Parts: sequence; C-alpha cells; structure tokens
Amino acid sequence: MTFDTRITLARPDLADQRLEGLVPAERYAASRVMVCAAPAAAIRAAAAPDAEQWDQLLFGEVFRVLEEKDGFAWGQAPRDGYVGYVATGDLVEQGHPPTHAVSAIRTYAFSKPDIKSRPEGLYSLNSLVTIEAREGRFAKGVGTGWFVEGHLTPIGRGERDYVSVAQRFLGAPYQWGGRESLGLDCSGLVQQALYACARACPRDTDMQRGFFPEIAEADRRRGDLVFWKGHVAILLDPDTILHANAHHMATAIEPLAEAITRIEATPTGGVLGYRRV
Repeated sequence: MTFDTRITLARPDLADQRLEGLVPAERYAASRVMVCAAPAAAIRAAAAPDAEQWDQLLFGEVFRVLEEKDGFAWGQAPRDGYVGYVATGDLVEQGHPPTHAVSAIRTYAFSKPDIKSRPEGLYSLNSLVTIEAREGRFAKGVGTGWFVEGHLTPIGRGERDYVSVAQRFLGAPYQWGGRESLGLDCSGLVQQALYACARACPRDTDMQRGFFPEIAEADRRRGDLVFWKGHVAILLDPDTILHANAHHMATAIEPLAEAITRIEATPTGGVLGYRRV
C-alpha cells in the first residue's frame, strides 16, 4: 500500500500508533496534541531554521507532535494533514478549544481593550482563538490579548463567497509554503479563501486538482480553478485570474491568456485543466 509522505505521519524509524499495521516502521508512538502560539509558524522539511518551508500553522491550529529533538517538533497538522518540523518555541500545550476564528484579513490583539494600547500580532485570517472575556467592542483571547470583536467570527460560521475572500489578499507578497495574510503561495490562497467559507481544501496544487471535479474549458466561470503543473489560479471571470505567483511575487490579477502564454514558455508547461469548487 502506498501513502503520500506529505500527509502520513510516518518515517522508517517512527510512525503514529494509529498507523500500526498500515505503515511499516521500527516503532510506533502516540502523538501529543499541541497548538500554535505564534501568529504563524513554519512547517519545515527538516529540523533546521533554514530548511524549506512546506506549509504553515496559524495561531491556534493544532499540531500533533510525535517527536521533539534539538528545538524542533516532528508531527502533523490535522487541519490540512501536512507533516513536518515546527520550532518547539512556537507550540504550547492544548488548552480550551477555540471559540472564534479571525475573519479580517489580518488584525492585532491589544494589551488592553483600547486601540491606543500596545498591539501584538498580526493574526491572519482563519487563525483560531478562545475568547474568555468581553469589554465594549473588544473580546479577550486566551494567550493573546484584546481583539476588536468585529474582526472575529464564531467557529463554524463561514462566509459565502470564497472568491471575494481571495480578492482581499490582493497585493500580499508571495511566500513559498505560506498561508498567512502577510505572504502566501498559490495553493495557500485557494485553501485560505475556502477555509474562511468553512469549506475543506487540501494543501498542495496536485491534491487540489484531484479533490475538485473537472470541467470543460468552455464551461469555465467565476470561482473555477485553472491548474498548471505546480500552480493554481482562481477565475474571477472566464478570462481573468487571481493568483499568488512568483512572477509578480505577489497575489495579482491578470488576463488568463497572458498567464497561459507566459507559463507555457517555462518548464511548468501548459494548462492541465479546470476544476469546479
């Protein structure tokens, strides 16, 4: 049986005990539930601060830790299944479950229920917080500070139009493996916009291409996805796309035809197809 190593918590020497009998390993162990305590934390390919960033945890997201060594935790992010290494300083023991998610593209938490007090953050869209107190227009998050409550939404109450959510990232810098509003990649943009609408979405472009149903090119419309090898874009209309991309080094809008011509001239090649969200 073949497993995708990106989303399988197993190595030849160690695997999650829930995989015993499914994945071969020298030993199996139970994972420990921790949560991200930083506004964003890298999930890396190796236990080193300069190792490639594969994905990110946002504040409040769970990380199931199977091993801690040399300042890094090896484990899995249940929200999208990705496996990798996270700096242990960015993780804390799980406390109370989250009550709210950040609904603004990004927001501060203040040291007091006052916009003139010290700001902390920034906390990106879809970060998870537990509200423990309220005062006026502010809500206090456990382990953070006072948020403007209008920038939060109760867990499970998603937005309706994922394309409009994605457009709010316009101009955000391109960041390989990023999911935060301060920088993200093409598949991260799609995933974050859908998460804000309480909809499931895998992490990488090949996963997303296999997850959503295929449509004919002639039937494409607003909200559909167009895929190249290693890249995805969101259609704003049949002839215009929004995508986080390394050409502009930002989340940008451009004509679909221009993107097709430019990308066809690279090793990425031509369009692989269209999918409906």
